[in-house]
Amino acid sequence: MAKPSISKTAVDRRADELDTIASVLPIDRRDELAELLTDQDVETLRHLVNEGMGENTLRALTSDLAYLQAWSLAATGACLPWPAPEAMLLKFVAHHLWQPEQRDIDPHHGMPADVEQSLREQGFLRSPGAHAPDTVRRRIASWSTLTKWRGLSGVFSSPSLKSAIRLAVRATPRPRKRKSAKAVTGDVLAKLLATCSTDSLRDIRDRAILMVAFASGGRRRSEIAGLRREQLTVEPPITVEGAPPLPSLAIHLGRTKTSSAESDEAVYLTGRPVDALNAWMAAGRIESGSIFRKIDRWGNVSKRALEPGAVNAIVKQRAEMAGLDPAEFSAHGLRSGYLTEAANRGIPLPEAMEQSRHRSVQQASSYYNNATRRSGRAARML
Repeated sequence: MAKPSISKTAVDRRADELDTIASVLPIDRRDELAELLTDQDVETLRHLVNEGMGENTLRALTSDLAYLQAWSLAATGACLPWPAPEAMLLKFVAHHLWQPEQRDIDPHHGMPADVEQSLREQGFLRSPGAHAPDTVRRRIASWSTLTKWRGLSGVFSSPSLKSAIRLAVRATPRPRKRKSAKAVTGDVLAKLLATCSTDSLRDIRDRAILMVAFASGGRRRSEIAGLRREQLTVEPPITVEGAPPLPSLAIHLGRTKTSSAESDEAVYLTGRPVDALNAWMAAGRIESGSIFRKIDRWGNVSKRALEPGAVNAIVKQRAEMAGLDPAEFSAHGLRSGYLTEAANRGIPLPEAMEQSRHRSVQQASSYYNNATRRSGRAARML
């Protein structure tokens, strides 16, 4: 369905306004967003930036808002109404949570073909089939949050909407998949690091990224991409009997997915990861600001930080170079791999969680349980 005409001047203005918040809210598709989002959408995002909302939350809200606007334009020919009527929320659920078996019987079941094609052509849909229930819930939650920030009341708590989601999820069961099919444990990490063996800037940077992300407790890719020189504090060397003292650094995390900017949480690096990080900062001449930056084809280090997606791409690229299947590994594999490796080495769970900063014992212990069950006596009865 064709988009409503928008004046070029308005699009250019929105693109410029999105640029002004890009340092806080990294945006890869600025020009496309300028066409999709309305003036009020951009103003809402600017307001959220000024309110100090976390970068990860803002990034997720922007992504969800862009998808919702693209879906609304494709499904109704108009931008999202604020507040959204209950019928539109139910339409969103019906378009995204459906049964493949029912579509074989009724071709009109689920998302209409023209809506699906429009979203696919714009790059909003990549995988076939119904959406994951968690994705649908998150987008509806973002829709609700943005409605509240506009000073409006929605119908997101209506019994009919909750019932529709519950019944749709029950009818479209999907197995839960880990973010990374395989954990980047110590042996896998060694293979990835072996591909960073030259003195090129890219190898020195990627070696530091892999070692710091893993050794700091499996930091999230957004935390690694956003790491700044100002977050580092040199700590006294660690004394080791019969060997030279080991260098030590503290990384002050600030705001993370599970903590606020006011909490001064820190994790520590010791030994080889510190050497790798110092080697990159010296080679890249990183004296302040973002630590991990882009490197162009001529070997020039940019002033701009890597995007979080680039950290994921580095893990996959190094996995392929190491002769591994890149589809089986992602940046999250460093996080799950840290806890799995800690379990394999007999490190107590509370000690590992101090470094990984997991809030949920249930989530952290799942990695421990998997490692213990695989190698434990219960799995070796015969």
